[in-house]
Amino acid sequence: MGVPSSRIYVAGEWVEPAEGHYPVVNPATEEVIGEAPEASAAQAEQAAAAARAAFSGWASASQAHRAEVLGRIADLLTKYNDDLVPLVQAETGATMRVASTMQVPVAVERFQRYARHAMDSPLVPLPPQAIEATPLAKGGVVGAVARRAPVGVVACITPYNFPLVNLAGKVAPALAMGNTVVIKPAPQDPLQVLRFVEIAHEAGVPAGVVNVVTGSSPATGAALVASPEVDMVSFTGSTAVGRRIGEVAGRDLKRQLMELGGKGAAIVLEDADLDTAAAGIGSTWAFHSGQICTAPTRVLVHRSRHDQLVEKLVAYAGFCKVGDPLEPTTVVGPLISAAQRDRVESLVAEGVAAGATLACGGERPELERGFYAAPTLLTGVTTDMTVAQEEFFGPVVVVLTFDGDDEAVALANSTPFGLYDYVFSADTGRAYRLASRLRSGNVGLNTVARNHETPFGGFKHSGVGRDCGVFALHAYSELQSVVWPG
Repeated sequence: MGVPSSRIYVAGEWVEPAEGHYPVVNPATEEVIGEAPEASAAQAEQAAAAARAAFSGWASASQAHRAEVLGRIADLLTKYNDDLVPLVQAETGATMRVASTMQVPVAVERFQRYARHAMDSPLVPLPPQAIEATPLAKGGVVGAVARRAPVGVVACITPYNFPLVNLAGKVAPALAMGNTVVIKPAPQDPLQVLRFVEIAHEAGVPAGVVNVVTGSSPATGAALVASPEVDMVSFTGSTAVGRRIGEVAGRDLKRQLMELGGKGAAIVLEDADLDTAAAGIGSTWAFHSGQICTAPTRVLVHRSRHDQLVEKLVAYAGFCKVGDPLEPTTVVGPLISAAQRDRVESLVAEGVAAGATLACGGERPELERGFYAAPTLLTGVTTDMTVAQEEFFGPVVVVLTFDGDDEAVALANSTPFGLYDYVFSADTGRAYRLASRLRSGNVGLNTVARNHETPFGGFKHSGVGRDCGVFALHAYSELQSVVWPG
């Protein structure tokens, strides 16, 4: 397919960006890999207007047609896999193992999934109800059905860690339900999103149904969120940005779907298999350099098992080779930017200054180029420390201790976040009962594996709403009740 477009995509046309271009940097090499369009706020408004103009036609299209278009997108993503993987890898800094197995293939699977779901009936049958006569209406048997209808124009604002996968998780169910979309990717890695839109165009998506605006400043996304043409904002990113989006979207009562920050608690009970627990917790280091909102970054271990678990975690970190993500033996690649690396280093230093102990890591890897951070383990952490409360979004794990289940639950629930927690125990019944006490949208019992049919989202400051599986169809639709006399 060649070099991704250097223009934005509005109403089925490639348009020159009003504000020029900005460089996209490979976080492993610090080299510029492309120039991304710098769209203006006015162009974001134009994209929203284009999506509005296309909405009626797409919403009234047959389910079979929408399913066919989504299926073609999946087929073309597969066709261009070998072209997409290197681009995804270069932009995100992901290891080739992650880029080739967890980025493009998962995006394909999501479009295939919602091509199937596009054929699901939008009707929810309801039992008839016998009602007494009232001054309002005659008595009798009244029938009813609930119908799922598209929300309208959806602004899809995607994160930098899994740009293509997250895009697929938003755009595919939104289109399946008959919505139109404007995509605003994270500024760090938008080239793969532009490449995706080229694929959507080739797949025959009607003009205006999919639009994309990119930019390095917040102005473009802010204009999109504030646009009166936008009915819903689907955002994945930090809680701080989510709050600002919520304030603006709330003024017009826009529908919101927010997947925000996490500070995943991994509760390790005294009867836990420590090898299983260490492998799960170690995924914070081994999977995309800890740039995952669901990572088990906050270990809560029973005091009697603390030393054993720390020993295993230090050993695990020692096997996590940091370096060039193109090398097959590399486990930990770079963070997305110098700013993010500096933030992680600053938080680690703050934790040490507050009294935490560096069990391993903490230093900057000795590499000539790239935004790398070493796998780091902080012990002796208490819940009042910043490192126990704030999300690192990097390869850092902190350890706290507890003496009983009640204390473990209190510690797990002691942060503003509640996205994904974990419980490790030989007694799955006990672990299940403990899970019900956690203020978290998701809980893994003796595993960090995901089930992608489950509703995904967070409690508290970790988000609003749920998606994944059929729940994404609910997220991108409104319910309309239709009632008639029997």
